[in-house]
Amino acid sequence: MRRYTRLYWEFAKSHMKVMMEYRIDFLIGVASVMLEQFASIFFVKVVFDHIEQINGWSFYEILFIYGIAATGRSIHQIFFDNLWTLGWQYIRPGKLDRLLIRPVNPLFHVVADRLHQDGFGQLIIGLIILGTAIPQLDLVWGAAEIAMLVVMIISSGLIFVAINLFFATFSFWMIDSLPIVWAVFNLSDFARYPLTIYHKGIRMFLTWIIPYGFTAFYPAAYFIDKSGYKEFALWTPVAAIVCCVLAYTFWNRGLKAFASTGS
Repeated sequence: MRRYTRLYWEFAKSHMKVMMEYRIDFLIGVASVMLEQFASIFFVKVVFDHIEQINGWSFYEILFIYGIAATGRSIHQIFFDNLWTLGWQYIRPGKLDRLLIRPVNPLFHVVADRLHQDGFGQLIIGLIILGTAIPQLDLVWGAAEIAMLVVMIISSGLIFVAINLFFATFSFWMIDSLPIVWAVFNLSDFARYPLTIYHKGIRMFLTWIIPYGFTAFYPAAYFIDKSGYKEFALWTPVAAIVCCVLAYTFWNRGLKAFASTGS
């Protein structure tokens, strides 16, 4: 573990140096993500300018859910964004073969090969959203609540990573599963809003099949009493661990089935 921590630090330092060499590109990337998220929030605000609540949820409660989703997603985007490129950047051109002969876990190498600058914009806007929403909610905040919020956000990020890893692994059989990964990832947009506004079938799907519900709604429900999901929300860290174990197990199975493209 210590060896991989040192290795990742060396990879990260190298990536940061590259980012700082192109500071304008770095700042544009961060700003563009923030602008994109701001546009989405502005749309929600426009809707709430005409109504007071959506199925019992106020603007700031939805903003709180949105903030947890954005912050959790930033963990995935900063540190694990390279999973998107597994098919077209590693398997198709044969670069994965190079990683397999190195004395390093190939999944670690794929992940460490990139530090995505746009994720920092996601993190900043997520924290701004949470900082805006929390003072407007009638919640009591102490050390325990803050610690739980951190746990929920980390769990959210791990679930994003696990789902992305699971579907990226299909690249071992399909060469490039990017269309599937992209289609599944788009479902996470549903999780930015209270699941209770959706049909029961969608709620079940986003809870038990593709568990994006645990990336935002259930973590937020722990803090919002009226949600009725406070106790169920405590399963969020467990869901994150189970998702990661399943995804990594599937990755190992895909790796065993991998046959070089020979390009």
